Amino acid sequence: MLRRRTSHEASRYLPRSQSARLQLRRRRIAQGEGLRVLAAGPDASGSSIGRLSSSDARDGWSVANGKAPHQMRQPILDAHPPPSDGRSMIEHSSREDHQPLAGSRRRILVSGLLGWAAGGIALVAMGACSTSKETGPLSHDLTGEQLFTQAFPGTNGRSCASCHVPEDNFTLTPAHVTRLLETNPSDPLFSAIDADDPTAETLTFEHLKVGLVRVWLTVPDTMDLIDDAGNVTTPPDRKVFVWRSVPSIADTAMTAPFQFDGRAATLEEQAQAAIISHSEGGTVSQTELARIAAFQREVFTSDRARAAAEHLARGVAPENVPDMEAALDLTPAEQRGRAVYEAACAACHGGGSRGTITNREARDLLFPALKPDGHVLYEVPATDPPTPVLAADQASDFLNIGSAFVTYLGQVDPESEILTKSVSFPRYRYRFYTDGSRTKKVIDLPPPPPPFDGDDLSDFDPELDDDGNPIAGPNLVPQIFSSDPGRAMITGQPHDFEAFDVPTLRGIGRTAPYFHNNSARDLDAVVTFYSQFVLGRLAPLNLPPIHPPAHEGPPEALSADQKSDLIAFLNRL
Repeated sequence: MLRRRTSHEASRYLPRSQSARLQLRRRRIAQGEGLRVLAAGPDASGSSIGRLSSSDARDGWSVANGKAPHQMRQPILDAHPPPSDGRSMIEHSSREDHQPLAGSRRRILVSGLLGWAAGGIALVAMGACSTSKETGPLSHDLTGEQLFTQAFPGTNGRSCASCHVPEDNFTLTPAHVTRLLETNPSDPLFSAIDADDPTAETLTFEHLKVGLVRVWLTVPDTMDLIDDAGNVTTPPDRKVFVWRSVPSIADTAMTAPFQFDGRAATLEEQAQAAIISHSEGGTVSQTELARIAAFQREVFTSDRARAAAEHLARGVAPENVPDMEAALDLTPAEQRGRAVYEAACAACHGGGSRGTITNREARDLLFPALKPDGHVLYEVPATDPPTPVLAADQASDFLNIGSAFVTYLGQVDPESEILTKSVSFPRYRYRFYTDGSRTKKVIDLPPPPPPFDGDDLSDFDPELDDDGNPIAGPNLVPQIFSSDPGRAMITGQPHDFEAFDVPTLRGIGRTAPYFHNNSARDLDAVVTFYSQFVLGRLAPLNLPPIHPPAHEGPPEALSADQKSDLIAFLNRL
């Protein structure tokens, strides 16, 4: 017999929302009310403004030739986003690191989305994914930088720099897209493949205006898409799409594999995929791909990052790379922020790259074991708070910290404050199998919420089982759909559900908005998210959630002063 938890009990188990109220009516969601698959809302844009400083003048973003962004060749065609690429969540900046260079209605909705993806957009998908043609060379004597900033013949006019905009630290910012749409709506950036609805008579670009591009993925042989009743809905071509942001190319010399889900092993592979999927071109020569990759490897957030990359290239282990930030002239607030960084961030953003997991015990806590029904397995008898049983032998360094779940909140919580809540995202569920024959099911994710007692449907508190433990999936709360499978769509493994790459944090202050989905508009939103929903779960960090929340929601692991100091250091990193 399931019972409802009291609000007092619920507060012990899970966060309510990132916004003022993480409350929604599950009944309305289950019935599909207000959840339009392709709805596009009003524009929500943001921008990042870097601070300049006279200290460490040479320690800004750099490329081999030392030019500043305004000295670089402007993109001949300032077009569209490459393949949701780069490293997950890479963001860059710092006070001295300036000028970066170089059945139910919901089932109908889901099936409608898949029908649109497989049908109306078929021609777009075929154009984006076809590799049958070859793209002619621009010129045999062009440099990697020139190949990066110019469109290849036979494409839709987009170059690498169309999305990795040099003037914006090689990212695609909402401010850039909004400005470009106002001044040059015929720019190749605004191609049908990234329109909100590519089949519409009049194309709109609300997703692009919040810095998101459409990324097509192939469903692995060991997976299927399913609806809320468990019926398989995988399109015949096994292609699905997600919306992702465009991370910076800086520091990619030490951040392989590439793209948020790690599907590109090399920069050359990533560049070719971008030309096919986002520029709608064909294959280009290995020589040209090598030149593009070489240019990207010479783009760094700072001379400190370049020095760290040189050590790593010589075979020095990440943990043995000298502390490149040791000589920084920090303010008192930045010094305190560095101490907070070491306590709260370095467990996953450590080592010479500032993107290496160094605390395996903390990392393991992000991999709970799952029951066959998809719900988290907890220790029995129940503890207070509940203790998940940890999955065995999960070697992946792609982590589910809940960033994809934040997108879910933005879709179902009208009061959500995330940047991208105004645009729609796909609504998927996934079935995992033992092998490519797809005959023996392992698990369905996210699991459907259980039936429950009582009439109060207004919150996210999970039901309790007979042992007193929550009934919830990998994100520890009831979840009806997923907007992005993350690494799982590459590996076909359930432990990679909504997991993404761990980025380097050097230069992070200069590349807002953040996360794979641009859900966090600034560093304050990022730090508050971790303080409320992540750090307190990781007991080895010894950062219990004891501080009052900045607004509403669960208590925080960091105080207001600690968060302020940490942001000061991150802006300097």
